[in-house]
This record gives sequence, C-alpha cells and structure tokens, in this order.
Amino acid sequence: MNLWQSGLIALGALALAYTGLVSFIALIGRGANARALARFVPDCVVLFRRLLSEPGIPRWRRLLLLAMIAYLAMPFDLIPDFIPIAGQLDDAIIVALVLRAVLRAAGAEVIRQHWPGPTASLDIVLRLSGPPSAAAQVP
Repeated sequence: MNLWQSGLIALGALALAYTGLVSFIALIGRGANARALARFVPDCVVLFRRLLSEPGIPRWRRLLLLAMIAYLAMPFDLIPDFIPIAGQLDDAIIVALVLRAVLRAAGAEVIRQHWPGPTASLDIVLRLSGPPSAAAQVP
C-alpha cells in the first residue's frame, strides 16, 4: 500500500467517524448542535482559504497557515488519528495555535469578517484561538 492509498483510507475513516459523531448527536435529540458540528470543519476550511488571501496577514503567518493545512492533509501525524481522542486532539491543538498566531497578527475582526458559519461557532473559534481580550469582543 502506497502513501496515497494510506492517506485515502485515513481520510475515509476520519470522515466516517465524524459522520458517526454528528449522527449520534442528532439521534439524541440535539439537531441544532449536530448541524453546527457538521458545518464546523467545512467552515474552518473556508476560513483558512480566505485567510491565505488576506493582505493584512504577514507572509510568514500565511506560510504558517499553509504548513498547518499540509500537516492536516498528511496521512501521518504526531499522534496517529486512529488513536481515539488523542489522535484528533493534536490536530485541534495545532489548528488553535496557528489561528492564535494569525489572530494576533490580523485581529479578531479579520477572523469575524472571513468566518462563513454561525456566530456561536465563531465564538468558539475566537475563544480557542485568541487571547481573552479577543474572545471578549465577540458580539
């Protein structure tokens, strides 16, 4: 099995686990939460794409965004994704650290401007990625 096949298998397994989690949340009667969770990852992808073209973000921080995207796309991680919770936690920590660096360079307003999802999800992103003062500015 080559690297691409391994990557596709890992991506499929991650998508299946994500779908299972969203379905479980919907089945226990939390439909609004399930919809928000289902949209969270695609919203983050759109945010990263938009931030890459934002002129107010220094070049080295855009390169940091590109490196993060490349890391997330690689089929291997610091902690493999098949290890429950810890496998996804390293990805979440890296995303939060990179967003924090971008947020400090551009400000919370740029993140708000480019966020495609609901305000509740934006609040979570700002709290996880920014300094307390940026999270407190969420309207």
